[in-house]
Amino acid sequence: MTDRKICMTEFDKERLDKLIADAEEFNGYPGKDLESLEEELDKAIIVSSEDIPRDVVTMNSKVVLRDLKTSETMTCVLVFPKNANIDTGAISVLAPIGTAILGYAKGDVVEWPVPSGMRHLSIDEILYQPEASGDFHL
Repeated sequence: MTDRKICMTEFDKERLDKLIADAEEFNGYPGKDLESLEEELDKAIIVSSEDIPRDVVTMNSKVVLRDLKTSETMTCVLVFPKNANIDTGAISVLAPIGTAILGYAKGDVVEWPVPSGMRHLSIDEILYQPEASGDFHL
């Protein structure tokens, strides 16, 4: 991924910081996932929920991703680990793809590591963003 800044709400940042602290305290998640999320949080520009651009992926956003190599698309919702369910497209923020899309915007290309290398995914559409809908505390 590039080193460009990502955008995140204060509310999401607080909850993600707590998730990391709790996971570290109880050793509930592998360190690599937490480190990746911490790196993303460190480069984030933090704004109020009201000021987040409507095209940015925030927690509980529903997005359409497109693989640039295969043109295959997938729709997913970015969720906290306890709500993850691959069968319904609910992707954990601690999964590599979840961490990769957090804070990026429609039109951005993100990298997703897979066993065979890197996949390059375009964020083609934001179908739902809580803040854009006035749902500031989801």
